[in-house]
Amino acid sequence: MLDKIFSPETYSMLGQWALGFCKNLVIALVVYFIGKYIIKWLTKLVSKLLKKSKVEPSLASFLKSIVSVVCWFCLLIIIVSILGIETSSFIALFASAGVAVGLALSGTLQNFAGGVMILLFKPFKVGDYIEAQGFEGTVKEIQIFNTIIRTNDAQTIIIPNGGLSTGSLKNYSTEKYRRVDLDFHFAYGADLEAVKKAINKVQAANELIIQGPVDDSPVVAAPWVGITEFAEKGVVVNTRTWCKGSDYWTVYFYMNETVYQQLKDLAFMFPAKKIDVNVVKG
Repeated sequence: MLDKIFSPETYSMLGQWALGFCKNLVIALVVYFIGKYIIKWLTKLVSKLLKKSKVEPSLASFLKSIVSVVCWFCLLIIIVSILGIETSSFIALFASAGVAVGLALSGTLQNFAGGVMILLFKPFKVGDYIEAQGFEGTVKEIQIFNTIIRTNDAQTIIIPNGGLSTGSLKNYSTEKYRRVDLDFHFAYGADLEAVKKAINKVQAANELIIQGPVDDSPVVAAPWVGITEFAEKGVVVNTRTWCKGSDYWTVYFYMNETVYQQLKDLAFMFPAKKIDVNVVKG
């Protein structure tokens, strides 16, 4: 038995296997160093492209890490294959683990994908005033999984990026100009021409209000006043006033306060809810 184990044929087979393994090991080492150089070069190339595309730093760092991990995984598979180790079961194991992790973290992965989409396509950026998912406020920070906004009353709202990237979103900071739309109610019988004249005077008195079309926006127009509804309590007069986006709230409160004061001084009556009570004597 020992004679067969330590026979010349056995030594010959061991020698051939060792020679082949050493040969494959040398090839694997060469592939490793070449692959390491290629991964380093590819990572730098991706970094330059991301910097040139002005991608958010947090997303750029994450994408570089993803590229690096994927490249190293591919290099590992190649080296294992060169050494003669079966890779199919190795890959299947990683694939199964990936599926299991994906199912366990489906919600988190959805938020991650949403964060990548937001950082790549930039439907909004830090500093924009947005309305989404039932909240509105200024974007304070865009993270991979969540977006943090600050409301006007100084509350911090954390919104998952999954719903934020797929749902409807209103960005008030995208356009340079905004229109302030306000409704004023007047009792039936009011002198509407006098009302319009008084409101036009209020609109013309504020330098923040744009008085006509501008070259850099096709929708901006002169201030407008008109009747939009005959309501139960009276006539509804609508005002449409254009201003710069940064001046929106200043103009909004100016119009409300000044129109009320101006028309009150002119003795205009604003309608109030009335209830008729009939007393029946039995």
